[in-house]
Amino acid sequence: MQTKAGDPGAFAHFDLNRVDSPAFVVDAAKLRANCQVLADIRDAAGIKVLAALKAFSMWSVAPIIGEYLDGVCTSGLWEARLASEFYDGEIATYCAAYKPDDLAEICRLSDHIIFNSPGQIARFAPILEAARAAGQHFDIGLRLNPQVPTGEVARYDPSSPGSRLGFPLDQLTPEVLELVDGVHFHNLCEQDLEPLRQTWDRVFDAIEPAFGQLKWINMGGGHHITRADYQREELVEFLRDAAEDSGAEIYLEPGEAVALDAGILVGTVLDSHWNGMPVAVTDISATCHMPDVIEAPYRPAMLGELSEGELPASPSEGWDLSDAGASSPEAPAFAGAPVRLGGPSCLAGDVIGDYRLPVPAEPGQRIAFLDQAHYSMVKTNTFNGVPLPSIWLWDSDSDALEQVKSFGYEDFRDRLS
Repeated sequence: MQTKAGDPGAFAHFDLNRVDSPAFVVDAAKLRANCQVLADIRDAAGIKVLAALKAFSMWSVAPIIGEYLDGVCTSGLWEARLASEFYDGEIATYCAAYKPDDLAEICRLSDHIIFNSPGQIARFAPILEAARAAGQHFDIGLRLNPQVPTGEVARYDPSSPGSRLGFPLDQLTPEVLELVDGVHFHNLCEQDLEPLRQTWDRVFDAIEPAFGQLKWINMGGGHHITRADYQREELVEFLRDAAEDSGAEIYLEPGEAVALDAGILVGTVLDSHWNGMPVAVTDISATCHMPDVIEAPYRPAMLGELSEGELPASPSEGWDLSDAGASSPEAPAFAGAPVRLGGPSCLAGDVIGDYRLPVPAEPGQRIAFLDQAHYSMVKTNTFNGVPLPSIWLWDSDSDALEQVKSFGYEDFRDRLS
């Protein structure tokens, strides 16, 4: 999978030695800029925009998101709790399958409760009725599976054959639509407007009989709206037309777009050696800190990565650069040669990728990967006892920097027993 993000922005001038290692550094100014773009789209199109917590749940920046957007969408009870504690605005909750014991509290916390199948709506009718009888106000929605594959990677495409996500459109009936206040579909992953158009064309035909009946239509996330080359003017026109045609309020739920290019993951080279090519071990683990690198897979962009032929700005004293290269095990820091980077875990596949480092591949040198605020932060784990990265908030406008979270041995220990 080829990532379309990786603009260094203000991080091009950030001193990596200002933070510990490994560490996520999030730029508040970039978050504000992303949210402003989303708010501008919202206002121009007359829709609502919710931030997807599944992608970016750094609640210390909730006030920034709340200043611009209409609320958040959540994926179950714990995210709904987080939303109710820290975020302003609406809460829309979707889960592929709810636990009965969780649903009563989800009803209390959520404005929209979106189900994955009509069967769940029917099965949980007593809980939903009891919640409403108790004075709780929420809409009921149904996630649809558009059955329109548009993604580059099947495991990230909700319309892949046999997908568990959403009720297949070819099974949708007027009787099913009468059960709900609104419908939801999420069919994109880091994509532009055209896949959304393709999806909507299919969904439109299926739900057109319910136009005027549906209160809202939620078009999910995966929209790369804050990327510089996204077709924003065309998106506004598309959203206006969808609202006019359907008579429903339109929602978008961007997650990645909220934090796109707003964070880096800083790490340190721990060791380097030669095994048919230069190899270096870092304190960043793909397995533990960037699981999508392995799951997608994809190659994250590196801050300051050199182009072919370039040499690090400050090579080690005494290097003979004439001998440095991919076939030169004698050059211990492999100046200018592609270096295979991996993490400290015991998993053989804990490999981040091959890079031309902007610094010598020597112990103690700092590196950073771009566009790591979304999905990486929420997916970290402590396999092998690998420490979790600390979390820092930087404001590139003011240069203010603070550590908002650090993790110790106790965080690893206490989750196991």
